[in-house]
Amino acid sequence: MGFISVLSCAHQWIAARLHSGDYAIDATLGTGSDALFLAQTVGAKGHIYGFDIQEEAIRLSSAKLNNAANMNKLAPFSLFCCSHADMKEIIPTDKHGQIGAVMFNLGYLPVEHADHSVITETTSTITALTAALELLRPKGILTVVLYPGHQGGDEEATSVSKWASQLPTDVGQAVIYRQLQRETAPYLIAIEKK
Repeated sequence: MGFISVLSCAHQWIAARLHSGDYAIDATLGTGSDALFLAQTVGAKGHIYGFDIQEEAIRLSSAKLNNAANMNKLAPFSLFCCSHADMKEIIPTDKHGQIGAVMFNLGYLPVEHADHSVITETTSTITALTAALELLRPKGILTVVLYPGHQGGDEEATSVSKWASQLPTDVGQAVIYRQLQRETAPYLIAIEKK
């Protein structure tokens, strides 16, 4: 039996901390897989907010959520076609400090016909990560899957790793899950807020 994937690890760590009725954010919707996972985890009493700069990601995510089995058991959702860097301004102020989990899956939209030159950018990602920490409740979790193997992804991964390693311990605890023998393998950083 091998180790689980970085995405499965992120899901396990989040599932252990999210509760029914929580609020959660998918900061990079992509195809909607993480949004669906979050909607299933928090259930019908929770709420999911999702962000992506590409209309195609909004369409794919909305379809995945709307066509899910047992949709009546899923959290309602609000999807926004804008940068994850704008999440703090968009999330209602009464939810600030109340978010149970924020997921980031960086890189590009992983569908064949998508423009893979459209990627998450270091500056907006660091802004979004900082905002996400402020939005989390105590013991809330932030996960970031990084992809150093594509152009631009290595710079972003290095910057995010540096950002996480410099977080004061009174703000949160940062951990990493990574295959050490492959320098370009995707890896996971998770932060649990104090």
